[in-house]
Amino acid sequence: MMEQFATAYAYYRGGTSKAAIVKRSDLPPMRSDLDLDAWVLAVMGSPDRRQIDGLGGADPLTSKFAIVGPPTRPGADVDYTFLQVIPERATVTQDINCGNISAAIGPFAIDEGLVASRGPITSVRIHATNMGQIIHADVEVGEDGKARVLGSQRIDGVPGTGAPVRLDFRELAGGATGRLLPTGRVRDRLIVDGKEIEVSIVDLANLVCYVRAGDLGLAGTEDPLAMQANYELMQLCERVRLEAALLAGVAKDMESATRQPPSTPWLALVSAPRPWCDHATGEQHEAHECDIGTRLYARGGNVHKAYPGTGSACLGVASMLEGSVAYDLVSADAHASGTIRIGHPCGVLDVAAAIENQAGADPLVRRAAFVRTARRIADGRVYTAVDRLPWLSDSAAR
Repeated sequence: MMEQFATAYAYYRGGTSKAAIVKRSDLPPMRSDLDLDAWVLAVMGSPDRRQIDGLGGADPLTSKFAIVGPPTRPGADVDYTFLQVIPERATVTQDINCGNISAAIGPFAIDEGLVASRGPITSVRIHATNMGQIIHADVEVGEDGKARVLGSQRIDGVPGTGAPVRLDFRELAGGATGRLLPTGRVRDRLIVDGKEIEVSIVDLANLVCYVRAGDLGLAGTEDPLAMQANYELMQLCERVRLEAALLAGVAKDMESATRQPPSTPWLALVSAPRPWCDHATGEQHEAHECDIGTRLYARGGNVHKAYPGTGSACLGVASMLEGSVAYDLVSADAHASGTIRIGHPCGVLDVAAAIENQAGADPLVRRAAFVRTARRIADGRVYTAVDRLPWLSDSAAR
């Protein structure tokens, strides 16, 4: 009787995250999406805080999964489905995207022969199936036709340097709600615990609610682990996030939102530039290094240890929307340059953003671009015990 099922896979770092990536054609036989979730949980070792029996790294940033295959829509070179696995819960989420892992998809597709190498820079149009939209990736390619790994590009939160992967999320407006500005306004007011809080809700790459850190009693430079350890703060952040979910239309009412919290909006706490300590290195950053400071809270009391690529693209665009909570914190010089330097727990990330105002409609996003690096760490076969996969166990028994 077969006791383990083997699947071809590759393990990648994309930006400041890591994921197992599997070609769609290599997936094991399954009967439903529930079977897919069960298999992915087994691969990653969830539910278990340490994910000791799988590939997961005991942190949401290293508990990610991607499925890649031929395109299923016109104008795309490859399909990409992102799955977020919660380490300590039997939860697999497909209703968000990951910008950092998006950086690994172009290199993976080229190296696996899903996309033909075209010159020193190969452009890959990635159909992000979670959102149904296209991510544009420019990947440097070596003389051997493989994605380059070595280079001088440095990104904060990752040791060393690598070859740049340039991503543009300009087509990902309205992926969750159908509109860049789900409420039709650049600024709204929420009442939380009897207090009025100004927010801006923007849907670009992922749905994000922006609030001034000071309005929640924070400086905006706090260490993410210290924030997570503050139970009252996490509860407050979740209440603000769920109120924003109601306003954005992704939750029907507070009772259902509390019972089954939506994955988004994320809650981004933004602040004017000020000095902060690097979470990864302990290095001191000066205020002049960034144009806006931010910390990002996600469902389940998770505070991002660096900053998500999708959240960065969204914040770059939000910072260009006149009247938004983020816009007010950024200098006129930064607006004029078209590049927003985002200060996050592990350093600084630059986003090139441009919008075009339209009469009677949401602004049109012309650019939402940033640079990441990516690297294949391992490949081969990943094994899953069939007692975690009853449909495969039943087949083996027969």
